Amino acid sequence: MTLGSDVSGMTTTAASAAAKGLSIVVPVYNEAAGLASLHQRICDLARTLRQRYRLSCEVVYVDDGSADATLSIARGLPADAIDVQVVSLSRNFGKEAALMAGLDHARLGAVMFMDGDGQHPPALVEQLVRHWIDDGYDVVYTAKAHRDNETFLRRLAVHGFYALINWGARQKIPEDAGDFRLLSPRAVAALRQLPERNRFFKGLASWIGFRQIRVDYEPAPRSHGVTTFNAARLLGLSIEGLTSFSVAPLRFASLLGVVLAGGAFLFGLSILWEVWTTGKQVPGYPSLVVGLMTIGGVQLIMIGIVGEYIGKILSELKARPIYFVAEHSEKHFETDKADDVSKRTAAE
Repeated sequence: MTLGSDVSGMTTTAASAAAKGLSIVVPVYNEAAGLASLHQRICDLARTLRQRYRLSCEVVYVDDGSADATLSIARGLPADAIDVQVVSLSRNFGKEAALMAGLDHARLGAVMFMDGDGQHPPALVEQLVRHWIDDGYDVVYTAKAHRDNETFLRRLAVHGFYALINWGARQKIPEDAGDFRLLSPRAVAALRQLPERNRFFKGLASWIGFRQIRVDYEPAPRSHGVTTFNAARLLGLSIEGLTSFSVAPLRFASLLGVVLAGGAFLFGLSILWEVWTTGKQVPGYPSLVVGLMTIGGVQLIMIGIVGEYIGKILSELKARPIYFVAEHSEKHFETDKADDVSKRTAAE
């Protein structure tokens, strides 16, 4: 029985990488206002990649249960210089499930994830592709160049999240890294073999290893609407990532228990010392109540942390599908016709 996986046969070189093709996965949720313009920019990008690298491309739009006209607009998007897949989920399963649905439906070798709100500039894709094809990197991920436009509390929370999730981890998750990244064919194959249902793509893409490189960028302002990720959803996503990818909360609980036990032991010694040296009995009601409330609160926190992990175990044991596809359509770009047009244009 082999407990590992050999993906060395999928190694690409500069000469063979372009033949694998590139699937661009775009999860969308209520993005009707800007989807057509985003698709046009992706089509322009596909033409550039075809001319420069002879790289065939497809885009996979995953509609994560949108309540507006996103799905109907996606159905009408033309296969202009790029193949188009539209995958509609039966309800809103969340971004991680939508990313997995796009990964499962991607037909070409390399896969790139990008958001549908226009903040991930398609112009940067060419740089990511260059790192894969010319430089041989398997994972090209992007990260915010800075957080100067965010509040101090938000920056502190983000820094604390990465410090906690990377506490004791052998494979660190780069701070400020986002879902906007490119995976080579063997990195895609490795990611598809991970069996867990509670997925945290940022962590998993780092955990698989291979050659990785960071690209800093400045996110563009949203082209339309407002973000649906409020503080509550971001907190939930952070808890999901921590409990899905790290045991740091359990280690923190153990450390806190040791600290409290040590403090209680020292407090007990101080009481004994005062009784032995002065013969004065210490009034016990206030200290008893404070101690009970402290220990009770800490125990409830620890039970909650353990409960999060037990919930993850229960989810894995149930083995429910992480998404259901309600509708799937494909449109194919006619490559031969496009080549004929290009030759005719060049001849003229």
